[in-house]
Amino acid sequence: MTTSFLYQTQGKNDLLKRQIITQCINEGNISIADISKRLTTSIPTATKLVSELIDEGFLKDMGKLGTNGGRRPNIYGLNSAAGYFVGVDIRRHHINMAIVDFKGELVDFIEDVNFTLVNSIESFDEFCKVIMESLTSYGIEHHDVLAYGINFTGRVNNSTGYCFSYYIGENTPIAEILEQNLGCPVFTENDSRAMTYGEYMCGAGQGEKDLLFINVTWGLGMGMIIDGQLSYGKSGYSGEIGHFPLLSNNQICQCGKVGCLETGASGSALHRIFLEKLKNGQSSILSGKYSNNEEITLEDILGAVFEEDMLAIECVEEIGATLGRAIAGLINLFNPETIVIGGILADAKDYLLIPIKGAINKHSLNIVSKDTHIKISKLGKRCGAIGACMLSRSKLLNLI
Repeated sequence: MTTSFLYQTQGKNDLLKRQIITQCINEGNISIADISKRLTTSIPTATKLVSELIDEGFLKDMGKLGTNGGRRPNIYGLNSAAGYFVGVDIRRHHINMAIVDFKGELVDFIEDVNFTLVNSIESFDEFCKVIMESLTSYGIEHHDVLAYGINFTGRVNNSTGYCFSYYIGENTPIAEILEQNLGCPVFTENDSRAMTYGEYMCGAGQGEKDLLFINVTWGLGMGMIIDGQLSYGKSGYSGEIGHFPLLSNNQICQCGKVGCLETGASGSALHRIFLEKLKNGQSSILSGKYSNNEEITLEDILGAVFEEDMLAIECVEEIGATLGRAIAGLINLFNPETIVIGGILADAKDYLLIPIKGAINKHSLNIVSKDTHIKISKLGKRCGAIGACMLSRSKLLNLI
């Protein structure tokens, strides 16, 4: 399959081909006459370009368009088998992967692939090997992948390909290193921003124009859709809500500063607060584990919540109230249509959501907040990987 015009537009016809693909994505199946009209080009030129796209495997002849009378035109649409987009979401000790076809429909989701990425060239080489082996095991050939989207935590400059959470070479962007190993374009992104795009395209934020996504995981991040577009800020680092200096708790954040919101509204905060309460003698179904000096994980605490452990529920409610106060400020600033709560703590659902809504009612301006919908992530743990897929597709095809 010829894909050169996807990777590098070399002339007017390449640009027109991209525009035809975009029209099919935005409008569905379309006729030659409609393509000619949308692109302000001649019927013969539109016919030639569509024929080339069919030969190259990107479009399919979908047959005749049903009409009330007269000659019925042929319509053309995307060929779902033209290639795949792969999204990789890097977690602390595993990775999740999603695969979408050329039409943007989910083909597969591969979860909890054991891998811990560390700060070395060798680890990144092994990371690429794990990705390719996983795809092969699911029947996806490497040469059929058109682009990868890969999420990292922390500060990621998506336009340059640099990721400042990992230092493996001062002069070479991580995206370029990954491209060399994976053999096709790689688009790097901050995990919270990719999750935002996933919910916007396929989840709880579909159809919205103004959306905030709050990623409550071990840390705390945020992504923003403003007027239908991802917001990056001047340097590409917008959305660092976790480092908003809101609290007076004298807790040192991982960034080195004191009082960041993340120290009171995140998975790490929940873990710390829960252990502090156990140390002070409060009772939980996890008290035995604590007494025996066994490790208590964030997953253990959430499991206790599902078992209706009162201490665990109390700690989640404390996190929710703190986070809700911050969200109230965001509502006053942005007046969004929807705020989606995602990340591992979103698994607590109403135990987290109810105190969030209570704090919003207390701290936000009602005239502003009454039109904002607060939702739990629809995609759950698939959110980041699906968002990475859809971002790689949108960026390769110049949809955003």
